[in-house]
Amino acid sequence: MTDQLRPTLFLDRDGVLNEDLGYVSRWEDFRFIPGAARAVRAANEAGWLVIVVTNQSGIGRGYYTEADMVALHEKMAAALAEEGARIDAIYHCPHHPEAKVEAYRHPDPPLRKPNPGMLLQAMEDFPVDVARSLMVGDKDADVEAARRAGVRGLKFEGGDLWAFLEGEIS
Repeated sequence: MTDQLRPTLFLDRDGVLNEDLGYVSRWEDFRFIPGAARAVRAANEAGWLVIVVTNQSGIGRGYYTEADMVALHEKMAAALAEEGARIDAIYHCPHHPEAKVEAYRHPDPPLRKPNPGMLLQAMEDFPVDVARSLMVGDKDADVEAARRAGVRGLKFEGGDLWAFLEGEIS
């Protein structure tokens, strides 16, 4: 990996990369948003990093395990690779103030959006050019996390992700 700063496309998962069907944890329930693979591939081709930052409170709520989520993400990455698209990293937050699993209960989890923890961690781990980076989420909390991290945030309200991002990635 180079130390040269790179623009980064931060993406929420549910509602941005895939349809938000509520606590998606099984590949059988996973459906890509139209244009998702093309948007990721375009960012890759433009030299951007692509990093997923996703709240996964379903883990803390006991609906599925981190192993289930990792398996899903591996299949998601493989499906994207078939389309010539690559995710550089995935950060997740299993914590929630009302988590049933005590280890994941926290009154204000620093990684959970709207807090910027996942983005800030990625900025420590990768050479992110903050000024040229972009966060896309489907909730106000995603845009707020971006703002708190110093990244421009866009709210995606559905449709084709590539059509939404086409003028943003170059």
